[in-house]
Amino acid sequence: MVEVADPTDPTFLVAEVEALGARLGRVRGAVGRVIFGQEEVVEQVLITLLSGGHVLLVGVPGLGKTKLVETLGTVLGLAEGRVQFTPDLMPADILGSEVLEEGADGRRAFRFIKGPVFCQLLMADEINRASPRTQSALLQAMQERKVAMGGATYPLPAPFHVLATQNPIEQEGTYPLPEAQLDRFLLEVEVSYPDAAAERAMLLATTGATEARAEPAMTAAELIAAQALIRRIPVGEQVLEAILKLVRGARPETADLPAVRQHLAWGPGPRAAQALMLACRARAVLDGRLAPSLEDVIALAEPVLRHRMALSFAARADGVRLSEVIGALKASLG
Repeated sequence: MVEVADPTDPTFLVAEVEALGARLGRVRGAVGRVIFGQEEVVEQVLITLLSGGHVLLVGVPGLGKTKLVETLGTVLGLAEGRVQFTPDLMPADILGSEVLEEGADGRRAFRFIKGPVFCQLLMADEINRASPRTQSALLQAMQERKVAMGGATYPLPAPFHVLATQNPIEQEGTYPLPEAQLDRFLLEVEVSYPDAAAERAMLLATTGATEARAEPAMTAAELIAAQALIRRIPVGEQVLEAILKLVRGARPETADLPAVRQHLAWGPGPRAAQALMLACRARAVLDGRLAPSLEDVIALAEPVLRHRMALSFAARADGVRLSEVIGALKASLG
């Protein structure tokens, strides 16, 4: 008689987490053979995907954001798509539209033609260049994971993730995302320039006769299973209290820190705590650990919080930076 493992058995959970950690190690290795010098960016994007969320990548052009999406699509076995956002882009250009067709019997009927959003990994390039109407259409699909058109509802593929990009330098002719819509992104990841060694390795690897190509290391079904496993990982009381203290302490109405009360116009809502809880679990597994720690909370505080809070006008006039306020919040955790 074959024994069936009990999913509620702690040893079974440990075995699952260890197996997932080994698989994620292969994923990181496969991505690292194509993407150079962006280890922290890759880690935070993988954390977002494991948490089942969407990510906002902020960085100047030419840092490999498009290449990263293509690589992740191949490595994770996801069908990827890309939309270049422009001021004249309409919601139908993303979601799809209905066309009137005439059948062989002469009858006419509407048929829905799916847009590029019907994929598993969508790159929304320079999302702040599209009009608010188009931005809202995408962000609604991100939140609800379905598209409503002509009285019918069309579910998006599973898993479904959006990697949106913004250029922090060229802001002329852009429509900045409203704060309520920024909250839809699990993490905001800053993409910086690679260091000298990484840029040298990239030059040698990408300008020769042959170029390294990404290889599959995971499937979409395995990613869905990993996302479900992440939610089963226990979180200690110390970590839970740290998350609550960090998020609640970032609200100027109830904050104890003078820096928060003086410099912030508004702070993060409960969705920030949910995002931080999931992201801490995912980071622990990605590092091969069985439970999140206080270090995970501190490491992920900035990418979780910085797009969910805003400096007051007086603070901006005085040259205060949001990173300084978040730094004070992290220091308060001990």
